[in-house]
Amino acid sequence: MRKSLLSRVPTALLLLAVVLLLSSCGWSLWDTPMTTVRPKSDFGRITHQIFMLISWWTLGIGIAVEAGLLWVCFRFRETPGAPLPKQVHGHTILEVSWTVVFALILLIFAIPTIPVIFKTQEAPAATALRIDVSGRQWWWEFKYPDLRVVTANELHLPAGQEVSFNLHAPDVIHSFWMPQLGGKRDVVPGRVNRITLTPDGPGEFPGQCAEYCGMSHANMRFRIIVHDKAGFDAWVANQQRPPVKPTDPLAEKGMEIFSQSTCVGCHTITGVSAGVLGPNLTHFGSRKTMAANLMANTPENVAKWIENPGHMKPGALMPDLGMRGEQPKALAAYLLSLK
Repeated sequence: MRKSLLSRVPTALLLLAVVLLLSSCGWSLWDTPMTTVRPKSDFGRITHQIFMLISWWTLGIGIAVEAGLLWVCFRFRETPGAPLPKQVHGHTILEVSWTVVFALILLIFAIPTIPVIFKTQEAPAATALRIDVSGRQWWWEFKYPDLRVVTANELHLPAGQEVSFNLHAPDVIHSFWMPQLGGKRDVVPGRVNRITLTPDGPGEFPGQCAEYCGMSHANMRFRIIVHDKAGFDAWVANQQRPPVKPTDPLAEKGMEIFSQSTCVGCHTITGVSAGVLGPNLTHFGSRKTMAANLMANTPENVAKWIENPGHMKPGALMPDLGMRGEQPKALAAYLLSLK
């Protein structure tokens, strides 16, 4: 008797571990900033409804199958002296039944899924805000062609207005993912994919490249800021203004360094340079983060980045320009003055 009880301890511990694991996964899925189960847009809600439909049916099927398996295991378990059970080969009614039942379950999934597929592929309305998204190694460029605004790694959206994202990839395949707003779509060279959605309300959300694209794939992040109408209009108006020339001596020195260095060949600053390889820096100082949302946009971080970008972000395509001492500090002061 004692031996029998001891033999069941590992099984009980395994079941307890599974329960704890599932409960922890559930809480983390709900609370994490990258959660997909708290949708904040119309696109997110309709896809979440399909996900939950499939999840509940799958859970029910899993419970039923496991319950049946456990019943069979206990009901027909081997007992001392019992004869060999009768061997049964094939059961036509049972085989036809489970084929039909699961075909019906797939039909239940398909009926609401097909309209959602067509809904998410509809052409955007004429009033939709158009944003051209370019996924690059390893940062994101956002162009608002109708507003004449270009920014990088921070995506600003108006709450309650339909937004159409046109996805491009100048180099390799990326994947544009906004977990809480809904939508994950590949960004493929030579092809334009699209996501259309309407954010529910103001808030800040993280985004991420979800397709391995090279050494710093995990560092290819972006930040989504959803404004109310007044806040979005104010942001657009600020982005449309030309940068103000610095008055601080250190920032003035930084502007001189920028204008005389190879920075101008890669970066655009309106009225100063017209580079196209790197992020647009016209209003760099207005951004909360830098290096594709990898670190806070502070003078210390900007200076460290200029000194050694490959150390701050492995594989970064920005070269080490050999700037040391006061040069990175001056350049950081200039860039952060660009509000």
